[in-house]
Amino acid sequence: MTRQSVWLADKERRRKSNQPTGLDRPRITVATVRLLDAEGLEKFSMRRLAAELNVTAMSVYWYVETKDELLELALDEVYGEVPLPPASDDWQTDLRQLATWYRTLLVRHPWSSPLAGRYLNIGPHALTFARAIQQAVRRTNLPLEDITGVIAAVFQFVYGFGTMEAHFLAQTAEAGLSPDDYYRESLALFNASTDMAEIAEETKDLVEARGTATIVEMHNRDFTFALDLLLAGIQSMTNRR
Repeated sequence: MTRQSVWLADKERRRKSNQPTGLDRPRITVATVRLLDAEGLEKFSMRRLAAELNVTAMSVYWYVETKDELLELALDEVYGEVPLPPASDDWQTDLRQLATWYRTLLVRHPWSSPLAGRYLNIGPHALTFARAIQQAVRRTNLPLEDITGVIAAVFQFVYGFGTMEAHFLAQTAEAGLSPDDYYRESLALFNASTDMAEIAEETKDLVEARGTATIVEMHNRDFTFALDLLLAGIQSMTNRR
């Protein structure tokens, strides 16, 4: 049997008596997000969280039954950071804003990426976000059978882009370098490698075309252009109807 979502759990199961004072689910969830941001998913444990809250590990288990439940709560918590645009007739602007904020979320909380693929994403914040996306895509007036394909094209792209960007920034932090210094050192090693000489020569013009742009500028430019391509493609499909 698959693991049940915390959002589908029997409410009576969660109403335990004699709960420890000074704790509640919102406080535990916020502390979990803070700890995941600071130390990452691999180092997270219920014991470490309890120490952060200055309580015993058993106290935390009064509010959640498993570590998975707690991680699922934390994931939904960060979805609540996405500012939802008011509904408008401009589906491209709405999708662009939602996509941009989703990228921000993935980079700000690198641990959210693997969890998004692990859980059902049916918490209140995740559903509100998903609903805003669906409403924007519906305004393209594409056939209903195409709606999920549009959502997949845009937001699976954003998921991949944001995940890779977050991994890169984590690597630079572990190396103790700024993103720009890390890029320059990596590029120098790449160009100096005899094994990479052929591909280095083939891509030299692409590297030079980036000019003096910083890593942040490169990422922003690539993301914006790629998203433009997707939105233009969707618009092209609507024009055929």
